[in-house]
Amino acid sequence: MAESSQNPRPVSPKKPGETRTEHPFSPTMRHAILGAGGVGGLIGACLAQASNSVTFVVRAEALDRYPKQLRLESPFGKFEVPVSVAAEVPPADVLWITVKATQLNAALSAVTNPHAVTAVVPLLNGIDHVALLRSKFPAETVIPATIAVETERVSPGHIVHRSPFARLNVLSAGRDLLGSPVDQLQQIGFACQYIDDEPTLLWGKLVFLAPFALATTAADKALGEILSDPEARAQAEACVSEACAVGFAEGASVDAAKVLAGVVGMPGNMRSSMQKDVEQHKTPELDAIAGPILRGARRHGIEVPATKSLVTAVERRAGIAKSLLA
Repeated sequence: MAESSQNPRPVSPKKPGETRTEHPFSPTMRHAILGAGGVGGLIGACLAQASNSVTFVVRAEALDRYPKQLRLESPFGKFEVPVSVAAEVPPADVLWITVKATQLNAALSAVTNPHAVTAVVPLLNGIDHVALLRSKFPAETVIPATIAVETERVSPGHIVHRSPFARLNVLSAGRDLLGSPVDQLQQIGFACQYIDDEPTLLWGKLVFLAPFALATTAADKALGEILSDPEARAQAEACVSEACAVGFAEGASVDAAKVLAGVVGMPGNMRSSMQKDVEQHKTPELDAIAGPILRGARRHGIEVPATKSLVTAVERRAGIAKSLLA
C-alpha cells in the first residue's frame, strides 16, 4: 500500500566494514503480541523465525485452545515456529499492538503493568489510538508505526500472507529501541523505513487506506474492479484528494498524485479488511479510518463530499444506524 513521507530512511543490511551504533538489546528479544490476527500473526511468526521469544496475548478463555506452534504461509516463506501464549501482557522488550481499532479498549485490559514493557509499537489503522496509548503507557515508550499488507488468520495459529509485500514504517524516534527487530524483519522480506515526522507517518498510510477501504467496501469490489469502473475510480480518486487536503492541513507531508500512482501499481485482486469485516458481519473500523478525515475536515473547513458519500454507502451495507456524519 502506498506510503508518503517527508524524510524516509530505508533500512538496509549492514555492509562489510560498516560501523553502526549498537542497539541496546541483543539480537534476540522478548516480544509480546496483543492481537493474534493476520498482522500480529505475521509479525510474530517472522520474529520467532529470527529466534526471538514471542508471546501472543489472547483472551483467558482461549488459552487452552490456542496452538503453541504458529504456521505462516507467505511470499517470504512457509514455516512453523514455536510461540508462547498468555492472558496478560508479560514483561517484554517490545509490545506490538495489532488488534482492530474497534477492539483496542477491551484488549488493553490485558495490560496489568504498563511499566514492564520497554517499547510499545501500535500497528492499528487510523490515528487516534496513539494518544490513547500514550495515556495508558509511559508516553516515551509508545513508538507509532504503520504497516501496509494483506494478511489473514484463517484459523487459530494459521496465518496466510496474501500480498506480495509487507511495508513497515516506524517513527525515527524509535530507531534505537527497535533497530534489531526492524533489521530482522527487513532481512526476512519486509520493506522498512524510518520516518521523522509523526503526522506524515500516520497520514501517509491513512490517505491511501481510507479511500481504498471505503471504495472497495461501498462497492463490494476488489481494487482492480474499482480502478476499471470509471465512476467508482473517479470517486475513489476524489476521496484521495480530500484525504490528502485534510492530512496536509493537519501537518502531514502527503501528495495525492503520488498516492494515486501507488494505487495503480497495486495487485488488482486486493481487498480491504473493512470489506472483509462487512462481509463477515463484523463491526468495521469506520470511525478509525474515515473519522480522522471527517473530523479534520470540520476543524479546517474542508469540503469532503466523496468521502461522505462513501461513508454513507459503507454504513448502509454494514447496517450501521448511528452515522459518522451526524
